[in-house]
Amino acid sequence: DDYDCQYCVVDLHAVTVRQDPKALHEATLDALAICLAVGVDPKKSTLFVQSHVPEHAQLGWLLNCYTQMGELSRMTQFKDKSARYANDVNVGLFDYPVLMAADILLYGAHQVPVGSDQKQHLELARDIATRFNNIYSPEQPIFQVPEPYIPTVNARVMSLQDATKKMSKSDDNRKNVITLLEEPKSILKKINKAQTDTETPPSIRHDIENKAGIANLMGLYSAATGMSFEEIEAKYQGVEMYGPFKKDVGEAVVAMLEPIQAEYHRIRADRAYMDEVMQQGAEKASARAAETLKKAYEAVGFVARP
Repeated sequence: DDYDCQYCVVDLHAVTVRQDPKALHEATLDALAICLAVGVDPKKSTLFVQSHVPEHAQLGWLLNCYTQMGELSRMTQFKDKSARYANDVNVGLFDYPVLMAADILLYGAHQVPVGSDQKQHLELARDIATRFNNIYSPEQPIFQVPEPYIPTVNARVMSLQDATKKMSKSDDNRKNVITLLEEPKSILKKINKAQTDTETPPSIRHDIENKAGIANLMGLYSAATGMSFEEIEAKYQGVEMYGPFKKDVGEAVVAMLEPIQAEYHRIRADRAYMDEVMQQGAEKASARAAETLKKAYEAVGFVARP
């Protein structure tokens, strides 16, 4: 209620790696339904599918011309993904941070929620916006230069088997990952086998540096129950083993996800409602994006369509 939020299902970004067309189609609808199920209100916010708003690709191309090759070469995400997809290192994979900059700058975003691993991409968006503004309109900037919003607690959910790495939907080891639509039995099993440590006697405390596995489980438990880390530490003071704590974490995560999953299935079965959300979201997003794109086009000297 406090912010004017834009939520985008980024199907254009998805095709930087090869996608099965049918799977991409279904995954796009799944993502939209999940956004609605977790509480995104399309009447208060703007929720849309990226490819439904052509201004993203149009501004993305323009911003390409104000981005240096060296800037993109330094992106750590590209280095990681190009190693992972060595047989398909396409231009889109190299260039997608510029499209991400367009996603942000089209809507005049003041704050952008990012994980710490994505901060580099936001810094690139800031650099591109500043560069464009300085060239064409330093007194009345065309693009709002965005600031990162990085939560101080639970900014990232970490891998269940290696809590020094973030949990990633693309992880080949599915034991590391919990999806929002995961079956309860699978969630309980994965958390029961999650990384802890060999400290003797065992202790439940939030110490990311020395007890990364326990800290990660505490983060999940805090998110699912609303308990602070101090409250969790007090509750499990003097534990003799980690098993009961893992069991509680698993049950809390299941309880948190059950109503979301039920709402997801209800929404996913109502295609007419989803179509309405997509249409209205695209119209709202495009109207706003078109204003920004028009200013950028005028600034560089493009002739307006009669």
